[in-house]
Amino acid sequence: MTLNDEIISLRDMLHESIGNNDDYDIIYNLSTELDKLIAMYYCKNHSYKVKIKAS
Repeated sequence: MTLNDEIISLRDMLHESIGNNDDYDIIYNLSTELDKLIAMYYCKNHSYKVKIKAS
C-alpha cells in the first residue's frame, strides 16, 4: 500500500467515524494519525521540513 493509499484509507475511516458520531478519542486518534501521514507525504514529496513527534 502506498503512502497515498494509506492517507486515503485513513481519511475515509475518519470521515466515517465522524459521520457515525464515534467517541471523541477514536476521532482524535484517527485525525492525529492522518496528520502524521500527511506530514510524511509532504516531507517525502516536497522540500518542506516538518517535525513529526513520536507517539
